Parts: sequence; structure tokens; C-alpha cells
Amino acid sequence: MSSSLVSTPFAAAAQKQLLAAPVPLHSFLLSSRRQPPRRAGAGAIRCAVAGGNGLFTQTKPEVRRVVPTDPRGLPRVKVVYVVLEAQYQSSVTAAVQQLNADPRRAAAFEVVGYLIEELRDEDTYATFCADLADANVFIGSLIFVEELALKVKAAVEKERDRMDAVLVFPSMPEVMRLNKLGSFSMSQLGQSKSPFFQLFKRNKANSSNFADSMLKLVRTLPKVLKYLPSDKAQDARLYILSLQFWLGGSPDNLQNFLKMIASSYVPALRGAGIKYDDPVLYLDSGIWHPLAPTMYEDVKEYLNWYGTRRDANDRLKDPNAPVIGLVLQRSHIVTGDDGHYVAVIMELEARGAKVIPIFAGGLDFSGPTQRYLVDPVTGKSFVNAVVSLTGFALVGGPARQDHPKAIAALQKLDVPYIVALPLVFQTTEEWLNSTLGLHPIQVALQVALPELDGKSHALHKRVEQLCTRAIRWAELKRKTKEEKKLAITVFSFPPDKGNVGTAAYLNVFNSIYSVLSDLKKDGYNVEGLPDTPEALIEEVIHDKEAQFNSPNLNVAYRMNVREYQALTSYASLLEENWGKPPGHLNSDGENLLVYGKQYGNVFIGVQPTFGYEGDPMRLLFSKSASPHHGFAAYYTFVEKIFQADAVLHFGTHGSLEFMPGKQVGMSDACYPDSLIGNIPNIYYYAANNPSEATVAKRRSYANTISYLTPPAENAGLYKGLKQLSELISSYQSLKDTGRGTQIVSSIISTAKQCNLDKDVPLPEEGEELPPNERDLVVGKVYAKIMEIESRLLPCGLHVIGEPPSAIEAVATLVNIAALDRPEDGITSLPGILAATVGREIEDVYRGSDKGILADVELLRQITEASRGAITAFVEKTTNSKGQVVNVANNLSNILGFGLSEPWVQYLSTTKFIRADREKLRVLFGFLGECLKLVVQDNELGSLKLALEGSYVEPGPGGDPIRNPKVLPTGKNIHALDPQAIPTTAAMKSAKIVVDRLLERQKADNGGKYPETVALVLWGTDNIKTYGESLAQVLWMIGVRPVADTFGRVNRVEPVSLEELGRPRIDVVVNCSGVFRDLFINQMNLLDRAVKMVAELDEPAEMNYVRKHAQEQAEELGVSLREAATRVFSNASGSYSSNVNLAVENASWTDEKQLQDMYLSRKSFAFDSDAPGAGMKEKRKAFELALATADATFQNLDSSEISLTDVSHYFDSDPTKLVQGLRKDGRAPSSYIADTTTANAQVRTLSETVRLDARTKLLNPKWYEGMMKSGYEGVREIEKRLTNTVGWSATSGQVDNWVYEEANSTFIEDEAMRKRLMETNPNSFRKLVQTFLEASGRGYWETSEENLDRLRELYSEVEDKIEGIDR
Repeated sequence: MSSSLVSTPFAAAAQKQLLAAPVPLHSFLLSSRRQPPRRAGAGAIRCAVAGGNGLFTQTKPEVRRVVPTDPRGLPRVKVVYVVLEAQYQSSVTAAVQQLNADPRRAAAFEVVGYLIEELRDEDTYATFCADLADANVFIGSLIFVEELALKVKAAVEKERDRMDAVLVFPSMPEVMRLNKLGSFSMSQLGQSKSPFFQLFKRNKANSSNFADSMLKLVRTLPKVLKYLPSDKAQDARLYILSLQFWLGGSPDNLQNFLKMIASSYVPALRGAGIKYDDPVLYLDSGIWHPLAPTMYEDVKEYLNWYGTRRDANDRLKDPNAPVIGLVLQRSHIVTGDDGHYVAVIMELEARGAKVIPIFAGGLDFSGPTQRYLVDPVTGKSFVNAVVSLTGFALVGGPARQDHPKAIAALQKLDVPYIVALPLVFQTTEEWLNSTLGLHPIQVALQVALPELDGKSHALHKRVEQLCTRAIRWAELKRKTKEEKKLAITVFSFPPDKGNVGTAAYLNVFNSIYSVLSDLKKDGYNVEGLPDTPEALIEEVIHDKEAQFNSPNLNVAYRMNVREYQALTSYASLLEENWGKPPGHLNSDGENLLVYGKQYGNVFIGVQPTFGYEGDPMRLLFSKSASPHHGFAAYYTFVEKIFQADAVLHFGTHGSLEFMPGKQVGMSDACYPDSLIGNIPNIYYYAANNPSEATVAKRRSYANTISYLTPPAENAGLYKGLKQLSELISSYQSLKDTGRGTQIVSSIISTAKQCNLDKDVPLPEEGEELPPNERDLVVGKVYAKIMEIESRLLPCGLHVIGEPPSAIEAVATLVNIAALDRPEDGITSLPGILAATVGREIEDVYRGSDKGILADVELLRQITEASRGAITAFVEKTTNSKGQVVNVANNLSNILGFGLSEPWVQYLSTTKFIRADREKLRVLFGFLGECLKLVVQDNELGSLKLALEGSYVEPGPGGDPIRNPKVLPTGKNIHALDPQAIPTTAAMKSAKIVVDRLLERQKADNGGKYPETVALVLWGTDNIKTYGESLAQVLWMIGVRPVADTFGRVNRVEPVSLEELGRPRIDVVVNCSGVFRDLFINQMNLLDRAVKMVAELDEPAEMNYVRKHAQEQAEELGVSLREAATRVFSNASGSYSSNVNLAVENASWTDEKQLQDMYLSRKSFAFDSDAPGAGMKEKRKAFELALATADATFQNLDSSEISLTDVSHYFDSDPTKLVQGLRKDGRAPSSYIADTTTANAQVRTLSETVRLDARTKLLNPKWYEGMMKSGYEGVREIEKRLTNTVGWSATSGQVDNWVYEEANSTFIEDEAMRKRLMETNPNSFRKLVQTFLEASGRGYWETSEENLDRLRELYSEVEDKIEGIDR
């Protein structure tokens, strides 16, 4: 959790300002401390609203400027300092004022300080350069933001030789090299002869923290150096002493520091005999409490003092009081900038919790947590929860982190771990007024990185909220299972009785049943749980009270309006959108209704939906509406009436975390924050969706627990496709006999019956073909059906607590084995097999794509041999029940015997008998590890850990095929460090896809390059692929990312036109709302890249970005830079274009209305020149950019999610919209890149829709797999058809036969029709309605007889539904 405590460090009078802030804080007293009184610097600060200069902060260095009032002709010493955050402000100011007030002073000191972030502002930067021009001393510390580090370097370099001293403490190497103290310098830093290089090198190897190595050095070096005679050694000693003074941070230490530097290096003061004391050293780590007489190194001593406190209230003396550990930064304590620490400690104690506040001087807190929070005798934790107030990862600061070390430390503590953020880069007012919420740099350093340690978030200006939440998590550790109350929340989307319990890939009710049965065995009170999952569904979705037909679910609670208003503090804010309560949603006209069912201490409730999905007018609003009264009443019931100890959101995903509010860093005016209140939130999330899981963490403070997607299988062949495959086998054995021609004409006519003529150019039947052309036609048809056969599908739905059997895991392992993993020294299995017959696998893929018959056949043999070898291996590691027995032992047995290796035995029966044994052994060793992970079951175990207040291990989310580290599931999902992408490997893959896309477009477009491509960036795709689609955009415009010393990508450089070998392609980038939230730094990077390319002096025919920007600048009357706006998304806090909601709820009249939704919701631009201004509406610029698009483009990156599986893809598709905006009215080409297998493809949208229909909707293997899941399976079938209609609406790329075949599969087949109607009549009604809608809207031409049958069926199913409820 993260909480921005209002420690806004901008206040000149540090904490005095805190109490004057217009924020309802607890009135905690700050006067009970024995720190030296602080004086205001230069008076209070006025805070402008973010947006004045479009930057993140409007603070100015003047609040940190001290000028001597009475210089008395003394030598003047001017000091300029630059720091990351303002904790040193009051300390430095106090030190300088005390120096200037000393009657015996030998010099007049002037000082001015800058926060690194202020240097973005051009005027402030100019002032900074002017201040340096007459400065004697420069000090820099923690300068880790590359673009700003380079500005500091440029400014200081100019003055370095003239200045008397330049001191830079831990920062980027580029800035550290500026150090100069007499003869001591670090100009060689980063080269092998530099002594400090060893520090950096060591640092890289074990990634232990730079600052920690420095601290150890700092302790010992001055003692050693004191006795070395040379000046060089003395200068080095003074540098180390300076660092000690600086890290000591108190006004006294800083006074002595300035005296030492001035007397040693300022020429006018050299003989002045200025005396200074040695640094006062504080403990490197220990325990600190504002009321304690001293800092403690021993936890027992601290607890003794704590037990004898006279000021403690009775609740604190209770031996059963919760104990909260706090993690603090020493620098805040020694500089006295500790107001937020004091506030949290006092608030926790006021609420009856004991505290153990520990601190460390470096940035590795793993040691102190072990020393002070764990009982050395029992190994048990002293605390029930830990809250870190540092904002950093547990191990490592802004530059490098060691997450495995942090996770190991947190696992030993085994309690909930919460990270709270002090506002570092903005003032409180700026944060409150910003739609972005937290500053992007802070999001990257202090939100994304601590997530990798596994924490949930609570960004809050209210200390109370943080403390209550920490105590509520701690209570889970202390309450008995029997008394704990759990609210399980399920979703219903779109709102319909057939949809209760929607979640991606999850059989929700079977899973809930499995979870509750397990909790019951474990001692939780689940009284009255029915005997089967089916009975559980009945009880939740049918209202037992209803006397006659009722569309209602079971009502668990009726809340009258007075009770609702009394318990829901923000109820009146919802009236602007929804009128007075109770409203018409989740209401009976008098009361608000909470749907669900209670079993003992467990409540299963149905989360209300957004509420506006059925209202086309509301769907057109550019910003999302607030939650409705019924939604608020649901969460009020859970927290205040049912009084849940924890809420479990069941499956991916609900609407809570997508409600309006800031992107990151919620305030109490943000709806996700108001709704979830203080309840610990546990959330089952699909392992392959790390981006939305991250939104759930950041916006609703969830502890996410990953679940597996269903095991994948190959789509296989059926009906005519199977027949085709048999015909092709006959052709291969008989092609040289007289029957060849006859078989080819059968192949051609069967392919036409299967509608393959759209995908493969087929000659007329009966046309005479020479043998080589016959081979090519057969090769192309063969390649197409092999593509269909080998497509991966998740079959059925997953049930929590039921991992796949080993044999079910074979298809997943085959796909894991198909990828090269050079970083692990693993060659792909197809690669090893192709090499056996003297071929490169890439060549075989290319040949097969072209339809060369021999290559198609070879690829089929390679695929079959891969499946066979892996099946043989899996069978050897499983028992008769199909469960995996100890893989590790079996592997070592297998690996020990050359010939008896099961894969070698299998391959010896194929043409690949000579495959490289050593490479196979490495690969199968890796596959053995993967198999172990796939079949492990931690999903239930992790839920129980969370409910018991234990630590749930974090892990990455993503595609288990690309990244097996996602397994086993049951981890607290995190995304990745946003500054780490795109990686070099992602850039390499991106080039291949972009080159294929441009080749394909040229072939379809008379040899012309597309001038503009309109594309979409998704959050999850970029996490799974480490930024491949981001890299595609960079390569289209012809730039490459440049990483800094720490491997972070914050800038780009243009690739020359010679190297590029083609024009720069213009882009229109539509970022999903989730991408915008997670990768705001990358949006900044993209916008800077596009503007840089638009300003390159290149001919228009070679730089389409510049060409279009010049035309648009003229038309809009704006500058070239502004016209080159290409990075768009939703308004902050809003998600999706709503086209999906309109289609799913059939609440739209015509396509124009859908296009208006897209334009009004997606036309918010990001501007790197004003990054703090958030998303600005620029509809005209968006329309002009889209009007130049020759192609639209999206990526598919993993086998589980394809075009018709989710509604997001068509929701972001602008194909018909672009056609309407183009001056020539021509439809753009539409492409989909498919990187789900090692053989990346670029297909047209219509090819992909056909492939999807053949492998999913119309494939018996897929729909029978779904039907096994019963009620939820019918809904999945209906959803695919609805999403197909969505594609017709946005792109018009769905063929008539798709609807025709679907109708014959699900409606004409009487047995199938009956099964659907009986299993889930509500979803079947929606299926029938969708067929009628497809015909009514002109997307499906069919016989009147078909339509009559559908109309009859509709009224029949209506009657049946009414009969059920009677």
C-alpha cells in the first residue's frame, strides 16, 4: 500500500506548515520533541496549481535561499546545492543562519538549494546557471534522473575549474565525475584504474547498495587516511569526512561541514584559522522513537523502555495490542525532517497499536528488519504488520534494487508489508489538484520498484487511513479463523443473470465452492454451505422471496436511504451523476438492494456494474461517471454492516479499481479509495494480466493472488478441414501418379467449401495446372490448415485449487520449448531438430509461410516430433494417475543414462535421430523445471496466508510460455520496472514485425509505403514482451532507445535515413488507460521521440512525421512541435472508449455513434513539454492525425487472448472511423501482428478474425471444452459471438459465412440448442438476440427461415426464463 502522508517537504518551515495545511489531519502535536527549534527559511510558499507551466511542480529555489543580512565586508562563501527531495532544506537553512549569526565568524555564507525536479523549468534552470557563475562550492546528492542529471552536468562543468570545491554524493556516475576537492577528483570513475570503479563493479555483481558500500568505507577510511602524508590522501580524507557530515545531516554537522570546506579550499579563508568539530556520528541502523531518550541498538532495551512509558494509554499496555513495525530513513531523522514519522507513530499509538520504528542509514533495510523485528530465539516476528515510510524498495535506492534479498527478508518476517509514500516531488496542493496524482518519476522509483518486493498500496494524505489500514491487516494475524468475516465479491458483466460470476478463464462458482470447502475444513465458519457448486449458483442468483417471475438475484440486505446516507460519507457527491438516492439501479424504489447470500461468516456478494452501460448518452461522455448509489451501498454494507475483516474479489476483473480518480496516488476524493475504505482487499487475478492487476494494487490497495489460465491444447482439425488434411496426405503419396490432378481438384473444391478461398488464392476448379503450380496450391492450403491445427487454445475454464495434470501441460511445454532463450543458453526444440537435417528453423518457417510444399511438410514433421518427444518425457515423470511424481529425482535418473532418455528414444524412431544430445539435455532440464511449476498448486495456500495476515510472495505476471517465472501461480502479481523497457531483445523482435508489416502493406498497396499507421499500446502486452509494441512505434519513426548507466531507458536518438533504408513512418498511438497509468514515462519518451523526428531537417518524402506535422501546423495555426502530437489516451482516471460497453449491451443506434464515443473518449493527448499537465483534450489534432492513416495495427502476444476473446481489441479499433475521416474516403488496410509463436506473423484483420472463428467459436474441441464448465461455459460461447459483432461494427471485416456457420452449429443443431437453453437460459437468450442483431444491423445475410426460427426461439426462451423464476 502506499500512503502519501502529508509530509510535504516543500514547506520552508518544514513541519510547521503541516498543521496549517487545508487538510483534515489528526491534530497531532509536534511540540513534544526535543529537536532544536526550526526557523522558517524565507517565509511560507504559495503553491500554484499544477499546470501553471505544465510541469509537475511550481516550487522555486527562493525558499531555500539564505543571503547574509550583515556581511560586514567579510569574505563571502556562496554554496549552491541540488538534491532529490527537500529533507535537507530546514537543516541547511538553520546551519547557515547560525553561521551568519556567530559574532566570531570569519566569513559571510550565502546558500541556495534546488530540487532536481525544479530544473525541468527553463527559467529555474537559467537561475541555477546564474547562481553557479559566482558560486564557490557546489554540492549534489542523489541525482538519479538521467535527463536532469545531464542538465546538472552541463551547467556545473562550465564552472568546475573556477569553483573552489565540487562535492557530489551518491548519484549517477556522470555527475559523480564532477567531484573536485584540491587534488582529489573522480574524473576516472567508471574506468578500471579508478578506486571508486571497484565499488561500482562490486555493486553490479551483488547489487548490494552503493550507499551501503559507501557507508562502510566512510567509517574506516578517515582513520587510515589521516596518517598518509600526501595532499592527495588528505583531500580524499576530507571528501570522506564531508560525506560523513552530509549523511549526519543535523544543523550542527552541516555547520562544521561548511566551516571545514571553506577553511580548506576557499583561498580567502585559508589562513583564517577557522575551527571545526569532527562529525557527530549517528547509529547506522537502530530503533528511534520521538519520545525516547536515545536511539537503541538493542530491541530488548527498546521494549523495556516502551513498557515503562508513563504517557501510554491503557490500550497500549494491553499485552494483546497489535504491534506495527515501521521502516524509516535515517536522513529524515537526523535532518529533523521527521514530521510525517512522528504523525504516524502518534496516530498508531492513539489507535491502540504498539510501534517498533527502525531506521537505517543506507538503503538496505533487510538487515535491520531481521535484527530488530524478529525474535532471535524463536525466529518469530515481534510485529503483526510492517509499514515502510521510506517509499523505496526494501533493498536498494533509486538506482539499483535487490528484490530477491528483500523477498527473503520479508518471508522471514511473514507479516503484511505496506509501503507508504511521502510526497517528494510535489506540494500537497499540487498533488490534490493533479489528475495524474503522483509525479511519474516518483511512480517509477517509489511505486513500481517496491511492488517488486510484494506490497499493496495506500497513497493517502490521511495518516489516519494508513494507520487504520495497517492495524486492520495486523488484526488478520491475531483473530481466530472462526471469528474472521470474509466478503467474497463476484462480478456480473454485462449486467444479466446469465453473467453472474464473470471472470477471465475462471469457473467462478466451482472455484468459490472449492475455496469455501477448504476454508470450512480449516476452521472458518461457513455455515449452511450447499452440497454442490450448482446449488450454490442457484442460491445466489435466484430470489427465494419472489412470488412470481423475478429478474432479481437473491437479496442479502435492504438498506434504507437514511441508513445509506448516514454510513456513506460521500453519498451526496454521487447525486450530480445519479440524482437523489435510492435511484433506479440496485434498488426497489425505496431501498438500496445488496445482492448475494451469507453462509456463516462468509458473504458472497455480487458487485454492481458501472450503471451507464445501457445509456448511449452517458457512454458518449469523455470522462467516466462516478459510481452509482447501489455501487456505493454495496461497499458500505461490506465494511460497515457485515463488518468484513477482508474482502476477496474473485477473478479478473471488477469495476472498483476503474472508477474515476487519480491515476496513481489516490486522495480521499478518489472513488476507488472511498469505496474500498479500510478493508484489507485480496484479489484473485489471472496470472497473464499483470497490467490490470497493478491497477488493482495501486488504485484499490489489493493484495493480488495469481491464478493459472486453463491448460492450452492445439486447436486440431474438424469436419471439412480434417477431410482436407486427409486429401493432402493422399496427394503427397500419389502426386506423381495419374491421380494427382484429380486429388488437387478435390482439394480445391473442399477448400472452397471450408471458405479457405479468402485466405489462399485458389485457381478455378477444372483449370489445368503444371506440377510445380499444383504443389504450390497444395502447399498453401496445407500451410493454412497446419496453422489452424497448431493454434493454441485454453480449453475450458480453470478452477482454483485444481492444477492441470501433467498430460494437460504437454501443449504448454511444447510452446515453451519452441522459443530460443539465449540468455539461459537454451536452443529451441524446433531449432535443434531443423539443424539435424541441415536447415535453419527460420528458413523453414519462411518457406512454409510461402507455401513451399516440402517446407510445410518438414515443419509438420518437426512439430509432431516436438510433441512426441515432450509427451514421452512427461509420461516418464508421471504416475498411473497422471500426476507428476518427483520431477527432480526422475530427471537426474533420466539425465544419467544416455540412450534411455525418453526424448532420445522417441526421436530415434524419426528422421531426427541425430539431434544434438547435449542441447537436448539442457533443454529438457529446463522443461523439467517448468513442468514442476505448472502443476504446483499455491492458489488456495496463498489465499489462506493472506487471510491469516502472512506475507504472500510476489512474482511477475505475464505469459507463462514466454516467461515461466510467472509460475507457480498463487503469487502477489507485480508488473516490471517501467524504465527497463523496451529491452534490446524487444527492439530486435520489433524490427522483424515492423519490417514484415511494411512489406505486407507495400504488397497490398501497389508498392507504396504507408504514410501513417494508427496503432494501440496495451499495458499487459508491453509487460509480457518487455516493450515490444513500444519498440515497434520507435522503429516505425526511425529512432532507437538509449539506456543510461543503470540500464534505464529515458531517451532516444534518431537512426539515420541511410541505416533505416526507408522513409520514417508517421504514427497515431492510442494508449489504453492501463498503459497510461503504468507507463507514463514511456508516453513521455514516445512524445519526445515523435517531436524530435518532426524537427529533423529531412525531405518530406523521407519523413512522413515531418510532412504531416507541417501540414497540420498550418491547418491548426500552431507550432510544428504542437502539431506533432501523436500520443493519445483517455482522460486521467477513465478507461476504454466505451464502444465495448455499447456493443455488449446492444445500447447503440448506428456506427456513427460508436465512432463518436471513440473520438470523445480517446482524444486526450500527452505532451512531453508539459508533462505535469496530465492528459489534455485535443480532438481536432487527433482527427487530423487519424485522417492520414493508411493502415491500422494491433498486436496479439499470447495464445490465451485473441481478437474475439475479449472486447478490448475491437473497443480500440478505429478502422471504419479512419475511413470516414480520410479525405478520399478509402478504408485503411488493417493488420494484426501475431507473436504468440516463435514464427511471428503479420496477417490482415479479416484473416485473423477467420482464424479465430475456425479455432474457437466453430471448433467442437473449444465449445465442448466450454460446455464442460456448464453455466459459465454457455456465457463464454455467447461472449465470442457478441465480440464478433463488435468487429463487424468497428471494422466490417467479418465474413458472412462466420455467422452462417455459427448459426448452424448452435441453433440449427437441435441437441446443442437444448443443452445451451437448459444450462444457462439467460446467456442463451443473449446468444439468440445477438444473431438477430447481427442480421438487423446488416452484418449477416441469411434466409428468412433462419430468422423466423430465431424469433420463435427468442419468445420460447423468454417464457422458459419466466417459468423458472415462477
